[in-house]
Amino acid sequence: MRKQPLIINEYYHIYNRGVDKRDIFSDKKDIWRFIESIIEFNNTEGVGSLANLRKSKTESKPPSRESVVSVVAYCLNPNHFHLILKQSVDGGIAKFMQKLQGGYTYYFNVKNSRSGSLFQGTFKSHHIGNENYFNKILGYVNNNYEVHDIPPDKKDLIFASDYEYKNNNFKIVSKQEGERMLEIFGGSKNFEKHCKEIIEIIRKERGKTSLLEEDNLPDRV
Repeated sequence: MRKQPLIINEYYHIYNRGVDKRDIFSDKKDIWRFIESIIEFNNTEGVGSLANLRKSKTESKPPSRESVVSVVAYCLNPNHFHLILKQSVDGGIAKFMQKLQGGYTYYFNVKNSRSGSLFQGTFKSHHIGNENYFNKILGYVNNNYEVHDIPPDKKDLIFASDYEYKNNNFKIVSKQEGERMLEIFGGSKNFEKHCKEIIEIIRKERGKTSLLEEDNLPDRV
């Protein structure tokens, strides 16, 4: 049970990493599977297996479903991920993350003939309670891979929302939220500039951090 309940229409920074700081993505197939899970598990109904869902889509037009969260920004790194989510229904983030982490862990364990936990417990969450912190954490998450010293052989295991914002083409990010962010910042170029400035400030403070280090998150003020 969380000390503070997650509230409808509020924004939260959600993150988690692999247990024992292990990698949670080993190839592009893993990345695409996680992305597919973000998209398909964002609903009030049970999904079952993604394989059956893909089959049903080819056989008939899928019914419209109510989203439980709106994705505002994300970054997938080799051994951890960051999300900014807006909760759309009561308990939406908890339901979404349970399906996302549980479903992906099952896939990963079957693929790699392993058992047990993949993530460091349940997800971590921080309420984004003021505009200044929102601006900082938005830039931090959107370009999070740029604060880390990522080995060359793992650079293809990165996927972030900066591409969607740069091209004003929202697939994983909620179209409504993405367009709202661009309107607030005065377009994609200004938004990109803001995110780069946030990353530059963080890197000046601490340099590039190893993926094995715990994230030193921006101050929540």
